[in-house]
Amino acid sequence: MKWTADDLPELNGHVVVVTGASSGLGEATTVALATRGAHVVLATRSADKTTTVMERIRERAPSASLEHLSIDLADLGSVAEAAGVLGERHDRVDAVVANAGIMAPPLSRTADGFELQMGVNHLGHFAFVGRILPLVLAAEAGRVVVVSSAAHRVGRIDLDDLNWERTRYQRWPAYGRSKLANLLHVLELQRRLDHAGSPVVAAGAHPGYARTALQTTGPTMQGGLSGRITGALSGLANRIVAQPASRGVLPQLYATVADEVAGASYWGPDGPAEARGFPAPASRSSEALDVEVARELWTASEELTGVTYALPASG
Repeated sequence: MKWTADDLPELNGHVVVVTGASSGLGEATTVALATRGAHVVLATRSADKTTTVMERIRERAPSASLEHLSIDLADLGSVAEAAGVLGERHDRVDAVVANAGIMAPPLSRTADGFELQMGVNHLGHFAFVGRILPLVLAAEAGRVVVVSSAAHRVGRIDLDDLNWERTRYQRWPAYGRSKLANLLHVLELQRRLDHAGSPVVAAGAHPGYARTALQTTGPTMQGGLSGRITGALSGLANRIVAQPASRGVLPQLYATVADEVAGASYWGPDGPAEARGFPAPASRSSEALDVEVARELWTASEELTGVTYALPASG
């Protein structure tokens, strides 16, 4: 039996935060959850784009309960402010879907000096989830879902140069590193949740090859002829090969709501090469399961972001 969005349970009363909810997988996640009755907090940078998305959703579902939370994951000050605002508005969060991301841009730095992909895809989410974790712990059965990618397999964690300050920058290995960091974040977070005796579940998911702006935005940032060609080819591949966002979003929806989701599990499409299909357990690299690397990355992430999770760690 294939799991689809029709299998989503009723979510009346649930509060779900979705980062990057103004387009692509984030918008598709918001649509699916809101039409099942969840109150969805769209955590995004652009108020204008998010307002347009909310208007579009309300045309389809007039009773949809939606809220914008302004956040820039490339700025830890913005992350801290957004977490504070969320805490003022809500006394609990039933689920947070760390969905926002950027892929393969030229070398750029966040406001805090992090390599952009590591800063947005991992460190920004690490800080945000850590700051709002008390709200997730306050839920009856909270859930943290971090969206990764099959590209995590090309990533390697270099704790001595996590942000490409001494090594020659390579945009695709940098993307893979950030996506590997996502899975290691899930692995260590779940270990700490288990040690604390918390019922919160942390899980990973990936969309396979889904048709979103992710494939074109980052490469096009290269500028010049190369950037235009790369963006055009990515757009063509999206139209011909990729599955729609409404299908690509299924693994992260499943990870967010399904009772069968175990802690530290990882979900993706069930088709060939996990490129398309319906939710199923996904494969991951051996490094993505390395508990020692996960602990070391966690420590480095705490030091870089200044955020310590309100959970005890085992020895």
